[in-house]
Amino acid sequence: MEQESELVTGEAVVLDVRAAKLASRGLAMMLDVVLQLFALFVAMLVLSQVAAFGDEALALTLFLVTVVLIMVGYPVIFETLSRGRTLGKMALGLRVVRTDGGPVRFRHALVRGLAGFFIDFWALGMLGVVAVVTSLLSPNGRRVGDYLAGTLVIRERMPAARTPYVGMPPQLAYWASQLDLTRLSNDLALAVRQYLSRTSELRPEAVEALGYGLAQQVAAAIGAPVPPGVPSWAYLSAVLAERRRRDQAKLQPAVQYGQAYPQAVAPVAPAPVARPEAPPENPFAPPG
Repeated sequence: MEQESELVTGEAVVLDVRAAKLASRGLAMMLDVVLQLFALFVAMLVLSQVAAFGDEALALTLFLVTVVLIMVGYPVIFETLSRGRTLGKMALGLRVVRTDGGPVRFRHALVRGLAGFFIDFWALGMLGVVAVVTSLLSPNGRRVGDYLAGTLVIRERMPAARTPYVGMPPQLAYWASQLDLTRLSNDLALAVRQYLSRTSELRPEAVEALGYGLAQQVAAAIGAPVPPGVPSWAYLSAVLAERRRRDQAKLQPAVQYGQAYPQAVAPVAPAPVARPEAPPENPFAPPG
């Protein structure tokens, strides 16, 4: 399970990311533990040869050091070199980032690794009970090591978002056909399209806030304020749909004049152009 995270950069820009929750993090952890146990098994085979020569104290010391190096060094080394990913996280499409959205450094990975060994999982973590409880209580699925290091695990691979078809609200069709859209820049139109493509992914308050800001920019550009009772998203959809309709009309093949015909043909009157119907008495009244 994932949810949107409210990460804010130093420039006060809200990052829209997907925080990895317990299920995906747990599976990635299981993959990492399998690799770590395999490394411990190989280390035990090597150290058993040392004990075979009668130096059991040296073998025990080397074994304890090896356990700490594998259980702590494995995540620290991988997260440092790969900017927040162990092999398990790579397989699940996860990544560790700072709470401001930046990549983790060695100090972040070291704090996470030490906290994971001593608090979250092994020494005092009761085989992961502490990490599970902390992750369930955290809104972003963070464990103790994440809080101490100031990090967060996010989903790096997300399904490709489809660009939705921007439709014309029927009650705004006539109103939009009267607009002057020549001053609507391509950059602003692209920002509106990106906003409309993500309204289903954002929280209602974010949809309203972003839509209001874009609507004010569009209104200032085209000289047509938002009609009373019309939500921002409907206003932006109408403007963008009308702009697309006019662009498509320009692409229609133009009639070529001045060509020689084999025989005289009576002129054909052009077909009447369909015009939008007159608006109702209150075209901007909200539905229902």
